[in-house]
Amino acid sequence: MTSKTPLTYKDAGVNIDAQDEALSLSRQAIRDTFGPGVVSDVGLFGGLFDMEQAGVGGQILVASADGVGTKLEVAKRMGVFNSVGRDLVQHCINDILVQGARPLFFMDYVGTGRLEPEVVSALIAGCAAACSDGGLALLGGETAEMPGLYADGDFDLVGFIVGSVAREKVLDGSHVRAGQVLLGLGSSGLHTNGYSLARKVLFERLGHDVHDRPEALGGVSVGEALLAPHKSYLKPLWPLLERDLLASMAHITGGGLLDNLPRVLSGVDAVIERGSWAVPPLFEMIVEGAGIDEDEAHRALNMGVGMVLIVDADKVDEVCAHLDTVGEPAVTIGRLEAGEGQVRWA
Repeated sequence: MTSKTPLTYKDAGVNIDAQDEALSLSRQAIRDTFGPGVVSDVGLFGGLFDMEQAGVGGQILVASADGVGTKLEVAKRMGVFNSVGRDLVQHCINDILVQGARPLFFMDYVGTGRLEPEVVSALIAGCAAACSDGGLALLGGETAEMPGLYADGDFDLVGFIVGSVAREKVLDGSHVRAGQVLLGLGSSGLHTNGYSLARKVLFERLGHDVHDRPEALGGVSVGEALLAPHKSYLKPLWPLLERDLLASMAHITGGGLLDNLPRVLSGVDAVIERGSWAVPPLFEMIVEGAGIDEDEAHRALNMGVGMVLIVDADKVDEVCAHLDTVGEPAVTIGRLEAGEGQVRWA
């Protein structure tokens, strides 16, 4: 009988010790996000959350999931991994905020070909930092090493968020009507959509490297501009939600204004005023380099508007005054008119 050389799990490409090291490096950052409601510790099979202890017993839960997408490729080129964790959490916060929900907890998932503890811990640390800033717990997560499915150096990062909202405070489009005003809040960059187009234009067609500093970007490198964090609108907008000053909101992500605004429209059209806000230089570079028309640009990219607020005309001044005070100025970008739930240009 021929003896066989032992083949361990590590020989097959999965290093459990590296997973343990990544968790060890992240444990304190995760614990620092725990607040009222968290009744479990790091490392259990599931995270436990008590809604009564968190002060939201009886409210409606709102949940969402998303990923960072090919912005991860820019992070790899830059060797910067903590900012995409922040992107992920803050994207998810905005997704439930537009339904009136305050975030309670978040869970992350990292899939990789070969687990590098420093990279994975940086990804988790970015998630933890954003959770701490947003007042939600990083309740749990999963790290999976899958050689053969991912190449060495490849990874994916996705997340799941749960928040809550009082039944009478839910924003579901039922308060939207003709005559209301559309207020746009500026994005901090591409946020987490449009990167497949941006990378193809900037790196392949225009030949830029992540460290290049084109004059149009005013001294910022291409990589820095592309890795600008996905802004969270929770802090500036929560006081407005508490005062019932917002009829609805739309988070402008994949699909841009043209696809995201219709998600909150019923029986009305959004009429957007051309040129009502200044388009940041990064977007102009991409659009010009791609040679695309206005509609395609506004579907692929947020074009400088990361959130749209729908506000009664008689509340606009109060909303704008608050936003000016907290350093998040709004621009009137259009209005609602009777229609069929479409976006039109004026």
